[in-house]
Amino acid sequence: MKKKLLSLFLASAMALTAFAVPALAAEVETIELDEDEDEEDDAAEETTEASGDYHIGIVTGSVSQSEDDRRGAEAFQEKYGEDRVTLAIYPDNFTEELETTIQTIVNLSDDPEMKAIIVNQAIPGTTEAFRQIKERRPDIICIAGESHEDLPEIGSAADLVCNNDFVARGYLIIRTAHELGCDTFVHISFPRHMSYETMSRRVAIMQAACEEFGMKFEMETAPDPTTDVGVPGAQAYILEHVPEWVEKYGENSAYFCTNDAHTEPLLKQLLEYGGYFIEADLPSPLMGYPGALGLDLTEEAGDFEKILAKVESAIVEKGGAGRFGTWAYSYGYTVSAGLAQHAMNVLDGVSELDNIDDIAKAYQEFSPKAEWNGSNYTNADTGVKLDNVFLVYQDTYIMGDPGYYMGSTSVEVPEKYFTTK
Repeated sequence: MKKKLLSLFLASAMALTAFAVPALAAEVETIELDEDEDEEDDAAEETTEASGDYHIGIVTGSVSQSEDDRRGAEAFQEKYGEDRVTLAIYPDNFTEELETTIQTIVNLSDDPEMKAIIVNQAIPGTTEAFRQIKERRPDIICIAGESHEDLPEIGSAADLVCNNDFVARGYLIIRTAHELGCDTFVHISFPRHMSYETMSRRVAIMQAACEEFGMKFEMETAPDPTTDVGVPGAQAYILEHVPEWVEKYGENSAYFCTNDAHTEPLLKQLLEYGGYFIEADLPSPLMGYPGALGLDLTEEAGDFEKILAKVESAIVEKGGAGRFGTWAYSYGYTVSAGLAQHAMNVLDGVSELDNIDDIAKAYQEFSPKAEWNGSNYTNADTGVKLDNVFLVYQDTYIMGDPGYYMGSTSVEVPEKYFTTK
């Protein structure tokens, strides 16, 4: 399926200096403005930055469960001020505290100046919360980032839904593992996640892609961090079992887990015992890597070029060059901040809500040098595309000395995978 390219920044001045990738030159036309035109242009820029007295609310998980999501929300609040941006956190144990989750989201609509509410990740209860908000305040724009609920369902309540492209990535992650020389792919999850359409379809696509590339596909079950074992118990399980898995499946095996809390212990043990990690479920150089590597990134906070360079250096030092990947910019961070920026642009009248190029423009405020690709979500059962639901992904970066991009956003994903389930 030919997918719409969201953005490719070509200016050599914007090339990531920390990355060993070729800079692409772009011709720039210089236009001289007279003084009056200059002043008018400056005034226009000031107007579009954040016009109006409306408020925007962002709901995320906690730092322990979804650090990148939370940091992105904080970055947006810092940019526009606490008087304009309200943040909220849903419970860590959201599966057992559904009513609290719903109320946390709905409570933001009590603010008479609230005009947009973004939930990232849109965990179970978000659809109901949006329905209640729309009954009370139909003027509020409701946006879901990385929904855990069925996309057609949440799409019926939200004005806009943006998820990672689980269809294309299901194929591309396997393709990348194959290109790196892996012969086995190990998928780690638990029943709750496997009940989600996004994750169950991705598993089916991964299995089919493994068959295409002659790789073995294996599934392992780990504890759900939202159950009684909590995050510590789930992480302890991963720490204990990774050495067994690497011995069982070999050092040319690649691993993927569907839960953020599992990522750090998985990375730590793969660095120690062998194996590959293409990218996280919600990729970021901050996703699991700092904890697994024992890095303090306080000085680099918010600067993803410096963050990635420091993470990459530590990976190489520990002998992981060519085996560990990520997205150059955090997905969760970009979604929280980018969707809030998109809502602001829509409210300011400079963007259209369901225009994928406008969404990309907002994402690029927080990932200025990233290459993105994506498309509208297609229902596998009906073949119908949803106008207000989008799937997006960023190119995969493999860390090394030097590191390199895999060119994933330019790969044509075979048509058959868009109906695989």
